[in-house]
Amino acid sequence: MSETPRFADPAPAAAPGEDSRIDHGDHGDRDSAMRAARAAAKALCAGQQIPDACLLMVATPIGNLADVGLRTLAMLQRCDLVAAEDTRAAQRLLQAWGLSLPLLRADRHREQEAAQQVLAQLREGRRVAFVSDAGTPGIRDPGAVLARSARAAGYAVLALPGPSAVTTALSASGIDLEAGYVFAGYIPATEGRRRDFLAEALGHARTVVCFETPHRIESTVEWLQRLAPQRKLLLAKELSKQFETYVDGDAAALLQWLRTDPRHAQGEFVLLIGADAEVAGADLPLQARRWALRLAREMPASRACALAAEMSGAPRRELYRWLLLQPAGHGRADDASQ
Repeated sequence: MSETPRFADPAPAAAPGEDSRIDHGDHGDRDSAMRAARAAAKALCAGQQIPDACLLMVATPIGNLADVGLRTLAMLQRCDLVAAEDTRAAQRLLQAWGLSLPLLRADRHREQEAAQQVLAQLREGRRVAFVSDAGTPGIRDPGAVLARSARAAGYAVLALPGPSAVTTALSASGIDLEAGYVFAGYIPATEGRRRDFLAEALGHARTVVCFETPHRIESTVEWLQRLAPQRKLLLAKELSKQFETYVDGDAAALLQWLRTDPRHAQGEFVLLIGADAEVAGADLPLQARRWALRLAREMPASRACALAAEMSGAPRRELYRWLLLQPAGHGRADDASQ
């Protein structure tokens, strides 16, 4: 098990729903910095043309307000209205950067109604930005209905890329993602549905990424210990905040870490569930897998897979990825070019 704490700079923003701010000490210095950032953003993006009537899907910080991109600041200054999953969070974000725009509530409960209001604005030639409370719109957040409605009505829909808890956790995980990954959203709250969800996730041939809440994280890892005690897991919490932390290992190791300090179970979690090694290798010839395992006891994994592939005709890269998923001792990553 390894634990890697990381520290955001400047001071972290609070969790969604709490007060989020950038604290630079002296308000005069802070205001000057904000004005300079807005001016720089405007200058850098001066040549970018966007339609008068368009919907901008705007990614917002997942915990640290300083993660707003300069292009986002520039484009928001050109918008006439901000539709928001959480208008309070949107207001804090705008105020933090010295921006003031009308707000329209567009949470999941009234997304259809909000879509009609957004279309009315677009018909008047106005630019509308949509922001979720944290992260990239439409990725387990509202936004898809608005984007679909605007496209169907013939209006341009553009995306301003930025923070995402999914890709943030994956990029720091060290997991080989050449075969791709599966994003499964939030783990269900009820015991039965959670068990079924995890059983399905454990059967994937790719890494599964999901979200979990602090009051259920221990129960979820307990289920994983029952269902797949040897599976490789990674917990990422408080992403982009002061106590950003990554913990990897099997379920027993994660449970031990969660229970050593009550604070470890606080915050929002991204859970990465390693791929099922047998499913991942199901399309590979059985003899090729046997040769790769045998040869890997005597030589580096890359060489073992090259020989096994040559003898069997199996694809070397897929065989190598499969070998790395096997229990410790069968193979190790030894060639970054694989």
